Amino acid sequence: MPASRRPTREELDAATGSTMPDLIGPGLRVLFCGINPSLYSVVVGYHFARPGNRFWPTMHQSGFTPRQLLPSEQGALLGFGLGITNVVDRATATADQLDDSELRTGAKSLEAKVRRHRPRFLAVLGVGAYRTAFARPKAKLGLQPETLGNTRLWVLPNPSGLNAHYQLPDLARLFAQLRHAADEG
Repeated sequence: MPASRRPTREELDAATGSTMPDLIGPGLRVLFCGINPSLYSVVVGYHFARPGNRFWPTMHQSGFTPRQLLPSEQGALLGFGLGITNVVDRATATADQLDDSELRTGAKSLEAKVRRHRPRFLAVLGVGAYRTAFARPKAKLGLQPETLGNTRLWVLPNPSGLNAHYQLPDLARLFAQLRHAADEG
């Protein structure tokens, strides 16, 4: 689908339950982990593609990318040692359509993926999803005390435009903290 054309309602409805391929390669500094793909992203074929999602501006403003990438340029992330996956593979209209058991099952699958690919950091984008998926009800944003093998865990706010608690400058500041940690080692 051309990037300039918005998906139709029929295309979005047909994408319910579909999956999206991960963007993963060897030697990742950070593997960013969304909650699950949006219907919009599945239809257009790019992560965090829904208009209003602040992932791409945040990546640039936090210093992870030298310029603001378009969702269609997501492959460039691998060159920066960055990748994208999700806790749950199933696309929904909103993340609140996932139940707790689905998040917990997704965490097990994610753990296996992280152990296989061994990124330095796994950054889960959504503290509520992290708390539920990993059974850490008191988890806070930032570096977590637990690891998955040698991979350190970091929790960041969800960059969805639906998350009104964090504005773009807040997101950029919090993502930059992870970038500094990933740059150090």
